[in-house]
Order: sequence, then structure tokens, then C-alpha cells
Amino acid sequence: MTQEIITQITDTVGTEVFGIWFLIGAAFVFFMQAGFAMVETGFTRAKNAGNIIMKNLMDFCIGTIVFIFLGFGLLLGEDALGGLVGVPTLGIFTDYANFDWSNFVFNLVFCATAATIVSGAMAERTKFLSYCIYSAMISAVVYPIEAHWIWGGGWLSQLGFHDFAGSCAIHMVGGVTAFIGAAMEGARIGKFSRDKNGKVTKVHAFPGHNLVIGALGCFILWFGWYGFNGAAATTGPQLASIFMTTTIAPATATVVCMIFTWLRYGKPDVSMCLNASLAGLVAITAPCDVTDGLGALIIGAVAGVLVVFGVWFCDNVVHVDDPVGAVAVHCLNGIWGTIAVGLFATTNAPESTLKGLFYGGGFGLLGTQLLVVVTVLAWTVVTMTIIFKVIDMTIGLRVSEEEEIVGLDSKEHGLASAYAGFSIMDITEGAMNENENTDLGVADYDAASPIQRAAAVPVAGPVDADTGMHKVVIIAKLSKYDRLKSALNNLGVTGMTVTQVMGCGIQKGAGEKYRGVEMDVTVLPKVKVEVIVGNIPVEKVIETASKTLYTGHVGDGKIFVYNVQKVVKVRTGEEDLEALKDVE
Repeated sequence: MTQEIITQITDTVGTEVFGIWFLIGAAFVFFMQAGFAMVETGFTRAKNAGNIIMKNLMDFCIGTIVFIFLGFGLLLGEDALGGLVGVPTLGIFTDYANFDWSNFVFNLVFCATAATIVSGAMAERTKFLSYCIYSAMISAVVYPIEAHWIWGGGWLSQLGFHDFAGSCAIHMVGGVTAFIGAAMEGARIGKFSRDKNGKVTKVHAFPGHNLVIGALGCFILWFGWYGFNGAAATTGPQLASIFMTTTIAPATATVVCMIFTWLRYGKPDVSMCLNASLAGLVAITAPCDVTDGLGALIIGAVAGVLVVFGVWFCDNVVHVDDPVGAVAVHCLNGIWGTIAVGLFATTNAPESTLKGLFYGGGFGLLGTQLLVVVTVLAWTVVTMTIIFKVIDMTIGLRVSEEEEIVGLDSKEHGLASAYAGFSIMDITEGAMNENENTDLGVADYDAASPIQRAAAVPVAGPVDADTGMHKVVIIAKLSKYDRLKSALNNLGVTGMTVTQVMGCGIQKGAGEKYRGVEMDVTVLPKVKVEVIVGNIPVEKVIETASKTLYTGHVGDGKIFVYNVQKVVKVRTGEEDLEALKDVE
């Protein structure tokens, strides 16, 4: 076998392998829809969970239909009007045998990503019909045309612009659209307090209802990003280098964000660090194939700070309510990643022929990257402002106040709850219970100084009562229920009524922050334990409960004592203390 034949076979096998990887990468990107759905659901309130899942499902499904008929042709059709647009084609129906199946699927999943970014920023107050319409317009027209300029042989690609996987074409466009939509429809009810002149006086935190789901979504997105950035690789070394930079940037961004929020807010912010991972991924998307390890590290470090600034800027400067941080993650870091190509591109990366400013390439590439950022920004702002305005003036963008307060699950979809069959205790107690082998609980009371114990949990004196019977109501954290039940049982109190409740105390709290915003008084899941005691001194019940619940932090709970005038046992008709005997 001659060397020429061996080379041909190797090239053919290599082409087949990377053709298969191209479609596997597309499947990775499709799986990112699940990641977006989980992040958006976890970062918002439970009453809108079903609505958000539905949106993330339908933006892909509706997007597929419009992409078939219009979007694909505008993106990859024959170039027309001097590189401004592709010619729409229905080749999928008229010439299926020769249709470009791979490119259709690959570009479709990227198109869906641009559309779904918008969902999170406009969550919890957008009409479902309106969402379907503007999502369809993004997939049919807005994204395909600007993507044609960049990837379809259009005029921007002819300038030497580089955006390997979409920091500009996808993430910046989605993030800018999210900002316009969120600003136009206004904040969620209660997000901002305003004075009589309409000036914002306070920003309120709306914690997401399930950070675990949000974190799962983040990991799914990170996993999918290896396909997002790597699917278009053409050689093994290039793919390996892309995987490396796609790992370094988000990891660095997350570490930097953790340190930054720890210093700025006093504690490392969990949800912000999840956003930082995504911000690092967005920022490395454009330069992933042309940068080296050092460049990826610097790009990620900047992204980790930029995402915190973006969330703060939306909340405190422009007062745009973005529940999931889509503007900070996708818009700001999409811009940053696009510009980073002009700074950190290097020929040290496999297959790279570009040099950025910091690698001796001068200002030429950087200038091109900036020009395209401004151009695509202008296109997105103009088109999406028109689309949002038309929708708002016709069917309206925003749901009514009543619909928003009750929740979109119920009002938009007739869904009583996305968690039907689960009580709040079912959902939260497992996550909140303390490990029985820890030294939390009573040990906190024992470790406190006598002054702290006297101030925090004074033992009540005798309660004036005519009957000698008392009802003791204990409101406590869910996590303390098992300990409290055991302690009361050991005391001899075996009869109790337990209720799942939501509540808070009068105190405002200890200045805790969520995504940099101080938390308001918020009702939280609690457990209410009610017992009736007669022969057992009520002071002993109070003392036992106090020691069990004490941690020294806000939210340890409260104990209420009531006089009981009469108790009647239904089975025997016995009254008062006699009726309690088989309980105590």
C-alpha cells in the first residue's frame, strides 16, 4: 500500500470521525436546553416552575418549525444583497436527498440557545403567548441574519472577524435581547421600593426556590459546553485545546467570583458562583480555539468579576429585574469574550493563524472585533425593540397583577403546582435536616456563656392557670423537628400535633444577602409543634424546647404558652387531667 493511499484512507477516516463528532456535539448542545431549564427554574419561585419548563420546551420546538421554513435559509442560504442575508430555501422538502442535514441540526441547536437565554431574564411576569411569538421571531429572523453575517459567508466574516462558537452571535444577542425585554416589561411586583417620585429606594431579594436544581442546570450546561465549543473542531489537537480552555476559563471565573463575593458580601455567594461558571463559559466561547492556557485563565478571571458587576448594575443602577442573571452572564460576558479574541489570540493554539494585541498582533484584530460587537448590538437593539413594542401594543408582554401574584403555573397553564403531591415539608425537610451525628442543637446551648443563655432562653416562671393545664406551641426550624420530638418524648410528652407552616419573626434579620441584595423579612418553612401538658411542669417543657432549639442565630424559633380551660377525651368522656393521662 503506497503512502498516498494510506494518506487518503487516513484523511477519509478522519473526516468521518469528525463528521460524527460534529453531530454528537450538536446533541451536547441540545442537552443544554435541560440545563437552561433547570437554572431558570431553580433561580425563580416555585409558583412559576411549570411555566418556565414549558417555555424552554417550546422555544426549541417552535424554533425548529420556523428554522425549517425561514431561519436556515437566511443563515446558510445562497448569499444575497452583498452578504447581508442568505436566500430562504425549502430544500428540506424539495431536495431532501441532497439536503445538508448535519448543518441544519447543528445550527438549529445553536439557534435555540440564543432564544432560550431570554426566558430567564423575563421570567415570572411574561405572557406565555407573547413569549412564543418573540421566541419564534428570534429563531426565524433576528438570529439567522446576524449569524449569516458571521458564519454564513456574510460581510462580517469577510472582514476577518472571529467568533468560533458564539460569544457574539449567540450569547451577546441573547443577553441584549433579555435586557431589552426585561427593561420594557418592568420588574416583578415588589422587586423595587420607590418613593412618591418613582425613585428606587430599595432593592429586594427574591431567592430562587431550588438552588439544587439551579446547580444541576449549571453542571449540565458546563457539560454541554464541550460540544458547544468543540463540535466544530477539525483536528484532535484543536479539539483537545478547546476542551482545555473551556475548562480553565469557567473554573477560574468561579474561584474569582467566590473570593470576590466573600470579600464584598461577607460570605461566598452560591448562586453568584453558579452564574460565574456560566460567565466563564460564555467568555471563552469566541476565543476557545485561538487562545492558550494563560489567556483562558485571564479571560475567566475577568468574567468572574464582570458577572458580579453585571448583577449589581442591573439591580442598583438601571433597575432592570433579571431573576437569573442572564444579562450579566450572556450580554456582558458575550461582549467580553468577543473582545478577548483581539487581545489573547495566539498562533500557539492548534490551527490558529490569529494574533491578538497581547501576543504581538497589534490593534487590527481587536478593531475588527469591536466593530462587529457594535454592529451586532445595533442590529439586535433595533430589531428586538420593534418586536417587543409591537407585541406589547397588541397582545401585551406582561401578565396582569393578579396572574403574577398567584403564579403563571396556575393562570397560564391551569397547573396547580409543578410539585403536585409534595408538601413544602416533603421538598425542603430532607435538605434542611441536620445529621444526627453532628454536635449542633443542644451543644450550641451548652457552649454559650451563662449571660448568653440567660438572655436568649430564659426559663419562664410559673404561668397563672386555674386548671393546671397548658397548651405549649413551639414554632421552630424544620431541621430541628426530630431533635425536638425526641427531647419532648424523653421528658414524657408523647402526645403532640405537628403542622407544616410558613412564618417569620418580627425581627428583620441579620443582614443576610442573596446575590448582593440584603434579604427582607421573608416567610420560611417552619414546623409548629403543639402539646397539652398537665402533670408535667410547663417550665420543664419550655426549658427542654429552648435548649434543643438554641443555636444563637436568628430564626431559632418561639414558644407560646396558653391556659387550657377544659380537655375532653372523645372516646371515654373523661375531662381535664384525667383526659390527659394516656397522653403523658
